[in-house]
Amino acid sequence: MKTPTRRALALSGIGLIVAAAFAWIVATQGPLAPVKVTVAAAREASLPQSIFGIGTVEARRSYNLGPTAAGRIARVAVDHGDAVAPGQLLAEMDPVDLDERQRAFDAAAARAVQLARAAEAAHEEATSRARLAQASAQRYADLRHRNFVSGEAADAKQHEANAAAAALSAAKATQEATREDVRRTAAERAGSGKARAQLRLVSPVAGVVSARLAEPGTTLVAGQAVLQVIDPTSLWVRARIDQGRSAGLAVGQPVHIALRSRPGSALAGRIARVDLIGDAVTEERLVYAGFDAPPAGLSLGELAEVNIELAPVERALTIPSAAVKRSGREAGVWLLRDGQAAYQAVTTGAASRDGLVQVLTGLAAGDAVIVHSSRALAAELRVKAVERLVAP
Repeated sequence: MKTPTRRALALSGIGLIVAAAFAWIVATQGPLAPVKVTVAAAREASLPQSIFGIGTVEARRSYNLGPTAAGRIARVAVDHGDAVAPGQLLAEMDPVDLDERQRAFDAAAARAVQLARAAEAAHEEATSRARLAQASAQRYADLRHRNFVSGEAADAKQHEANAAAAALSAAKATQEATREDVRRTAAERAGSGKARAQLRLVSPVAGVVSARLAEPGTTLVAGQAVLQVIDPTSLWVRARIDQGRSAGLAVGQPVHIALRSRPGSALAGRIARVDLIGDAVTEERLVYAGFDAPPAGLSLGELAEVNIELAPVERALTIPSAAVKRSGREAGVWLLRDGQAAYQAVTTGAASRDGLVQVLTGLAAGDAVIVHSSRALAAELRVKAVERLVAP
């Protein structure tokens, strides 16, 4: 039998070392190696609650100013971005013939007043004639009773008294008619003045012109807007909140608002209104959040993120929200048990902005849940807990 040479023994030793190294690599680094995971323990803590929503900046009080009747724009005195005061003239419609009609109503009103004065004088004259005729008829009746005058003479005086009384009634009716004419012409004159005033578009509040929608010479229909004015102190965020997490919303709750133009800073505010009617299609509720101090340069329509602060949940069993895996409506987590992955269905509750979620059922304090894994997990798959999946 031939004895192995020293060279052969050396090669055999090297082969065994290479085979052992290969087996170690396959078992620890290759496809047969345990899956690397990061683990967190379920623990009881005070869980701050918040609700997140996306919305846009809007004006609570916005005014569209336009004519109440069809007409043509004569002039527009302001432009987009101008600050306006209450009662300030912003635009004016072409009056066409309203000025001439106003003068005609003024003349008619003056004529009615003069006719009323003439009717009043005629009534005073008729009153005097009736009083005189009645006294004369009474005197002749006394003389007839004492046979100093004939019956025909007494009857003639009574006829004159009756005629004077009828003339007085006619004068009184004429006087009332002229008074009605005075009131009618005054009303027509006032109505014409109001119609003329409606052609002047004035600002109802101290605000800012947010839109100039028409130019001079444009013909508009009734109700069509020429300008839009907003109250800059009434800006708020109209946000949409998931109905499934809207329980407990109330006016006055504090919110943090992050504007698209200021993503790094949160503005303080409070809920100003919660709509009673939700959106059945998107399953959302509308919430309006007002600013405690509106920032300068805020633009309408700007996107904003709204975080609503709710009362914290005391002694809540919490885990990182990244550990929760969802399949349809079912939620669950992967547990680390004896070096293997095990799936556990759970029921979740409130969530916080710092990435924690409340577990209502399925876990106990101290359970090790898998937060992240280097690849997809399966039941009884060997896993290895590490501090981080990727080296810094």
